[in-house]
Amino acid sequence: MATAAPTLTDEALFERVTMIMDEKIRPLIERDGGKITFHSIEGGTVFVQLSGACSTCSAANITLKAGVERILRKEIRDVKAVKLHP
Repeated sequence: MATAAPTLTDEALFERVTMIMDEKIRPLIERDGGKITFHSIEGGTVFVQLSGACSTCSAANITLKAGVERILRKEIRDVKAVKLHP
């Protein structure tokens, strides 16, 4: 019987998300004049804040889901979704 891979601790998950944001996501967002800030993670949902060019861009939601969420979910199996911080 196969066992599921262990989930990351909250601290390890926070550190892993921060690393992926810094290395893979932030450079892509900043290249287009935007800014992304990792705010928190709760129950597998990562909360971020978009600003700069992203704050007025009509494609910000596409960037969030097809870009940020796709990358994080591919890199970290414990990430289930990415949403804007309220």
